[in-house]
Amino acid sequence: MVSTITTSSTSVDDRRRWLALVVVLLAQLMVVLDMTIVNVALPSIQRDLGFTQSNLTWVVNAYLIAFGSFLLLAGRLGDLVGRKRVFLTGLVLFAAASTLCGLAQSEVMLIAARFVQGFGGAIASSVVIAIIVTEFPGASERAKAMSAYAFVAAAGGSIGLLAGGALTEALSWHWVFFINVPIALIAFVLGRRLIEESEAIGLSQGIDIAGSVLVTSAMLVGVYAIVTSTQHGWGSAHTLGLGAAALALLGAFFALEARLANPIMPLGILRLRSLMGSSVVRGTLVTAMFSTFFFGVLFLERILHFGPVKTGLAFMPLTLGIAGMSTGVTARLVGRFGARRVLLGGLSTIVPGLILLASTTAHTAYFPQLFVAFALLGIGAGASFMPLLVIAMEDVPARDAGLASGIVQVSLQISAAVGIAALGTIATDRTKSLSDDGHAFTNALTGGYDLAFTIAALCAAAGIFLALSLLRPGGGATVHRLARRAPEPALEAEAA
Repeated sequence: MVSTITTSSTSVDDRRRWLALVVVLLAQLMVVLDMTIVNVALPSIQRDLGFTQSNLTWVVNAYLIAFGSFLLLAGRLGDLVGRKRVFLTGLVLFAAASTLCGLAQSEVMLIAARFVQGFGGAIASSVVIAIIVTEFPGASERAKAMSAYAFVAAAGGSIGLLAGGALTEALSWHWVFFINVPIALIAFVLGRRLIEESEAIGLSQGIDIAGSVLVTSAMLVGVYAIVTSTQHGWGSAHTLGLGAAALALLGAFFALEARLANPIMPLGILRLRSLMGSSVVRGTLVTAMFSTFFFGVLFLERILHFGPVKTGLAFMPLTLGIAGMSTGVTARLVGRFGARRVLLGGLSTIVPGLILLASTTAHTAYFPQLFVAFALLGIGAGASFMPLLVIAMEDVPARDAGLASGIVQVSLQISAAVGIAALGTIATDRTKSLSDDGHAFTNALTGGYDLAFTIAALCAAAGIFLALSLLRPGGGATVHRLARRAPEPALEAEAA
């Protein structure tokens, strides 16, 4: 009788956990989509609201600056006051800001609403990984949950391109924002019911206000310097001055945290080799993959003259490749070979995909070269992101999971911003140089994209070297050791 009751309650809890995973991933997908779905609608926004070309970039930059700046603080707040509470608060802010974006009738209103939207997105997504770690303590189940998260994080960009094109063409640019509102409300209602609140550290010992202000200011200034570097140049006084200010603020933050008994960021977490090493490797991977979205879209639209919807469909091999690996293939590979080996295999698959993109010309057809390139990138990304997450979180204490989740998100956002800004500048300079040498504009444009893809391939190759150097050979060993064990519910039932 006791065994039957225990098995039944375990089954109910299992269903709740997997449904809770769907909820947090739905919210994460919404946030990721918003980083690319707006790009397709920018020409329509410019026409309707009268943006200049330089001001138009702030529709994207305002979101990125807010999102990147508040991730660390929001992740730590999840540890202090409860991750469920922080997650739901972020959803409310995101939905409210999305409504304001859709209703915007001026440049100032849209840019301000986009900043608040990025703030809400940072709050909601900063604790998602921590919620997954808390809800799935078993190694084999966590691997499957992380695979689903990796799919959302990696494939959301290409889904956003397709969704943005479809909504803009069928309705109007306003709906790329309005679509967020029902999704956020559904996630909020289901999240309140399904997600269990984590055990919060609490605010009884006070909150490190000075540290919070310093780290958020450092991130704000640093991200602002990165996203505006394309206008001012990497060697300009503007970029270098802001970069130096960000580093000074970060140095003051670390000095303060070392002296406090209850810091917002316990510096011991920075000594976790698995977390920090995987963050460095993730930086190279994200730089490579986000350049694929950015320059791939430009190549398809400006060289092959694809429309918005056709461009989104062109990325489907990448999306489906990630989806196929995320259905359990990567989790089983990690269980059998370990996270580090699977990661190395994934990165080794991404490199030839980028080399194929780097060898395109103005006359390259989509099939087979681009199709194969996107498929390789999808398979490689699907085999890389999930092992990196497993390695990152395997040594993190439960009480610091929110902060670690924020660090993972920061490594993703900062490397994406730096990669796109740097490679964008390099590609532009290369195109200008080829044009000055007498090349046709289309060929010069393609030459700039090819150079960017070549550097992206080198970044992915550097990721292989860094993974071999920084990550322990047994990285992900917990999953490797436990994946073949009987599922936890079966063990509990047998014990009962």
